[in-house]
Amino acid sequence: MRFQEIPGMEKEKASLIESVQADHVAHAQLFSGANGSANLALALAFATYINCLQPTGTDACGQCASCQKNKKFIHPDVHFIFPTAATDKYKREDAVSEKFLKEWRAFLMDQPYGNLEDWASFYGWGDKRLVIPIKESRNIISALSLKSFEGKYKIMLIWYPETMGPAAANAILKVLEEPPGKTLFLLVARDPNTLLNTILSRVQQFAIPSFADEHIKQVLQSREGLAPEDIDRMAYEADGNMRQALQMQDEDAGVAEYFRQWMRHCFKVSFAEMVQMSNDFQKKGKSFQHSLLRTAFILLRETLLEGVQAQEVSRLPNAERAFVEKFAAVFNPDKVAQLVPLISEAQYHLERNASPKILFLDLSLSIAQIAKA
Repeated sequence: MRFQEIPGMEKEKASLIESVQADHVAHAQLFSGANGSANLALALAFATYINCLQPTGTDACGQCASCQKNKKFIHPDVHFIFPTAATDKYKREDAVSEKFLKEWRAFLMDQPYGNLEDWASFYGWGDKRLVIPIKESRNIISALSLKSFEGKYKIMLIWYPETMGPAAANAILKVLEEPPGKTLFLLVARDPNTLLNTILSRVQQFAIPSFADEHIKQVLQSREGLAPEDIDRMAYEADGNMRQALQMQDEDAGVAEYFRQWMRHCFKVSFAEMVQMSNDFQKKGKSFQHSLLRTAFILLRETLLEGVQAQEVSRLPNAERAFVEKFAAVFNPDKVAQLVPLISEAQYHLERNASPKILFLDLSLSIAQIAKA
């Protein structure tokens, strides 16, 4: 991956390039960013740039042997460590990253903004808990003890280091603090606060912001079959999450309309319709269910802004404005304050595999009660 493949992030790109040009590259860096940010993409682009044989002032050349290998994620001096789980072929302690490199490379090609859930789904682990086992620590030390094959730097990219247990994390502290010469650690984390303080104290933290709406629109505009109003809606609902924006293309495009219809039935206390919608929500699967609750959060936020006359900070597309104005007439700020924890609780239980049918019916009845209060 190259910097030019990542929309926006000009300040972050410039900072990374400047560190290389000034020969002030920190030996251990932590790329932290929220779900759907460019933390992994920027780390991959940085790895490509730093070993490029003919870098420019703005990017890797993309043509040299090093760039061509990094494009396929097969550069011999770039090592990957990532969470895994047991399989029919490998026990938990033997399920290390090197056993899954073929699938990992395919995943990076397909979903450079993906998260741990996407990786588990991509390989077929389902709901299994993915971790970086202690055996990986020994593999890291072993890989870095070798001389580089052809690159300027040996690079160890660790994705989701927060999935390392204390034993695995402590085992790499020495090599993380005093790595061999021309060795670079790139840690890519979503929640650095869960890392051991001894890890955080040994890395230079590099916070990656969420994407701006305009940059999400830029990516969506390159896709076929999307109308301008769909692009505006997706960029707004994604709220800086590139992963979410791209996944919306594969989801039911009518999530917002489902939410509006759902709220109408709740307001009218149409019990039969609420039961039917709960059944429909269950059939549509977990991705749709999460999208529906996310849409609820977004529209509740806009309803609150409408209720307190703070529309100037709203990013709501015009197509959704009419509904929010009507919704705010029923759900004043006090009622919105009652709804938010209910939606949050539903999201919590949904992530823990609660029955969607029961969950959404219970939520529907609670919403109806608040609407009529």
